[in-house]
Amino acid sequence: MNIIKATVAHSKLISEIGKKAFLHAHGKSAPKEDIAAFLNNYYTEEALFNDLSSANNLYYIIYSEAQAVGFSKIILNEASEHVMEKNITKLDRIYLLPEYHGKNLGASLFNHTMELSKKQGQLGIWLYVWTENEKALRFYKKSGFQIVGSHDYQISETHTNPNYILFLKY
Repeated sequence: MNIIKATVAHSKLISEIGKKAFLHAHGKSAPKEDIAAFLNNYYTEEALFNDLSSANNLYYIIYSEAQAVGFSKIILNEASEHVMEKNITKLDRIYLLPEYHGKNLGASLFNHTMELSKKQGQLGIWLYVWTENEKALRFYKKSGFQIVGSHDYQISETHTNPNYILFLKY
């Protein structure tokens, strides 16, 4: 296992992993047209290139035996209206290809992301999680996160998914 910081050169790779992982976790959360619209907004090579170009967005890729199998995205100093603490990180995305679930790779990527956040002087980390993603909810609650609010996550112009806002104070 190896984790590296992503650059714009990884745009295509992250878009491919993102599409597969998002479809696996959320593909049935909305009508097909809405899921397609979401993927076309967030997981094209161009969209990822633009996102990776922003200094605020920190992406990391996890490899298993030279194969890229997942990625995370964090944004340092990203406030949430549901969290009073300042200097907190938003865990914007953490995805692992489904065939690599259950191998502790997701936990390794999560722990790496948490350590990076702490090293940057952040006081906690928050995220959105779909209310029906029971596997992710169990993982985050086991890691010490608390539900601090809710959010309607925009999938398309006509569809939102109910999400919890979770927070972990370091």
